[in-house]
Amino acid sequence: MDVELLMMAECPHEHDAAVLLRTALDDVGLVSTGFRTTVVASPHEAQQRGFIGSPTVLLDGADLFSAPDQAPGLACRVYPTPTGSAGVPALRELLSALKRATGEGDP
Repeated sequence: MDVELLMMAECPHEHDAAVLLRTALDDVGLVSTGFRTTVVASPHEAQQRGFIGSPTVLLDGADLFSAPDQAPGLACRVYPTPTGSAGVPALRELLSALKRATGEGDP
């Protein structure tokens, strides 16, 4: 399993996204699964990677929060959460996305 956290340089949500991702992986039983953080540095790279905003979580190359109607580019990503828009997904939504992607179902 390949887990990657895509970020723009100096993203203000980098730390929160990394902590959230580690927590979610641990919570779904993927304690020994690591992840790498990759900086998307140019609009060309964003286009090539299908990067629609920072932060983006990929599992085996697939965006866990795919938004096909959004164009790739260097931008901050906004996630809907139960308390309003945020720079990272809510833990519950990330857990659900991980479980769906790994075939474990919803929490």
